[in-house]
Amino acid sequence: QAQLVESGGGSVQAGGSLRLSCIPSDYVANVPCVAWFRQFPGKEREGIAGIWRGGDLHDYTTYSDSVKGRFTISRDNIKNTLYLQMNNLKPEDSAMYYCAASPINWLLLPKYEHWGQGTQVTVSS
Repeated sequence: QAQLVESGGGSVQAGGSLRLSCIPSDYVANVPCVAWFRQFPGKEREGIAGIWRGGDLHDYTTYSDSVKGRFTISRDNIKNTLYLQMNNLKPEDSAMYYCAASPINWLLLPKYEHWGQGTQVTVSS
């Protein structure tokens, strides 16, 4: 059973936008470090956006160069939901997208302990 559930994937034309959502189960709720990954067929998962809560209780983010400036990671602590706003999508963004959570800040490394089952994003030219 997936410990996180992604939604919001779909098909869109190049230049369009999608917003992915990720809701953790009660078991992984309030985990401080969460991230989005994507996986292309035959490739390893690539970390694209991460968010973590610092000691000052502010959220900090990091992005891969491939999505920086186009994608935005955020979370709603009241709704306990993680988001990935994806703008200016390109055909090369087509992949399966996963959210992940951990008490440890793995940044964009695929070492997170808890994963969702993924949601497919397809961008046509």
